[in-house]
Amino acid sequence: MFSQLFGEYLVSEEVLTPEQLREVLDEQATAKVRLGTIAIANGYMTQNETEEVNHLQTQYDRRFGDIAVERGYLSEREVDELLEQQGCAFMKFLQIMFEKKYITASELDEYLDSFQTSKGFSKSEMEALKEDDIDGIVPLFAFSAKPYVTDIVALILRNLTRFVTQDYYIGSIKRVTEIRYQSIIGQKTYGSHVIYTAFVAGENEDGLLALASDFSKEELLQADSYTYDTLSELVNMCLGLFVTAISKGELFVDIEPPFVYENQTLTGDGYIVPLYVHGKETEIFIAVDSDVQIGVKPTSIDIQKCADSEVADGVKKVMIVDDSAFIRKTLRNILEEAGYGIVCEAVNGEEAVQLYKEYKPDIVTMDITMPVMDGVTALEKIKAYDNTADVIMVTSAGQQKKVIQALKLGAYEFCMKPLDKDELLKVFKELNA
Repeated sequence: MFSQLFGEYLVSEEVLTPEQLREVLDEQATAKVRLGTIAIANGYMTQNETEEVNHLQTQYDRRFGDIAVERGYLSEREVDELLEQQGCAFMKFLQIMFEKKYITASELDEYLDSFQTSKGFSKSEMEALKEDDIDGIVPLFAFSAKPYVTDIVALILRNLTRFVTQDYYIGSIKRVTEIRYQSIIGQKTYGSHVIYTAFVAGENEDGLLALASDFSKEELLQADSYTYDTLSELVNMCLGLFVTAISKGELFVDIEPPFVYENQTLTGDGYIVPLYVHGKETEIFIAVDSDVQIGVKPTSIDIQKCADSEVADGVKKVMIVDDSAFIRKTLRNILEEAGYGIVCEAVNGEEAVQLYKEYKPDIVTMDITMPVMDGVTALEKIKAYDNTADVIMVTSAGQQKKVIQALKLGAYEFCMKPLDKDELLKVFKELNA
């Protein structure tokens, strides 16, 4: 996140153009940082000293660190410290900036100091930013006295880093009572706490498209049902993990199905955190135990499914049950590649029961939170019809009680979202053994 924030500052100071910043950040994703760049950034070596060592490397088959120690520029301890920083995104950013001559080593400290002063960051806060320490960064931008708000923002950012992209940064949190939006995609908890978590598009949906494209690993060109469905799964994953973390003892929190609204106005007490993905803005909305009205009329998502199909003799027949087109597509791709045949898809529990009776699949993958009828109820009805049915529950975190209930009803096993291909196929292999 530091690369993006510092880069935007350099744009504001006219050191970089927006196009040059985007070019650097795109290259950063695949760059391998050199030890000399890190040594300069840490003030251990000068530009001339690193160039001298680089030149000596062309004459001797030796590592940069070994030559630098021999020349007295670095200690063994400093080399070890620099090696630990080699995967640092900010160091990659600096290396590309130096290579393109957008900034010199002598200018670096001046710009870093002025950036720190302009933002009011302390030395420890600057270090947290450089190290992409999310738990240290988030309170700088998204501190709230309201319980859970800051924690949810941090959890969302950790999951963006793990599963979506590292090319993002956030702005300062704002308290709001009204939001006019183009679209909002999110989920709500119920029980001991009512928590709304959503992604919001204000003036345009470019940020939402960037977020959904990175999460789905597809180039999504317009905000449509599939885009909204993909983002619903991202929210579900994040909120599910949060529910798992807070559901202890007598505290009970569960999750309702996702919601989508378009071109309406949200009212109620909540918080907005600007989120920039590849430089494109969207927003995170969070409300905790507040009276919130997301909108008047929810958007109906077109949950198109693949047509039912025949499966060749000898091929295991699978029925996929999930209200998310994104998850159904992911499951289908993994299972078909592994040699399974997808005989049909269902988008809710009621449809799953009907299709099971019609197609008699060998294996069922069953989501838990779905409209019309949830997965646990569908499992119970399928097992009542056929107690030999093999059902694998596919669920987000935060639904342990329902998973336990499903296992007691006879589910074979459960797999967690986001889906891990190897784990999923391992469960299928064990079931077929």
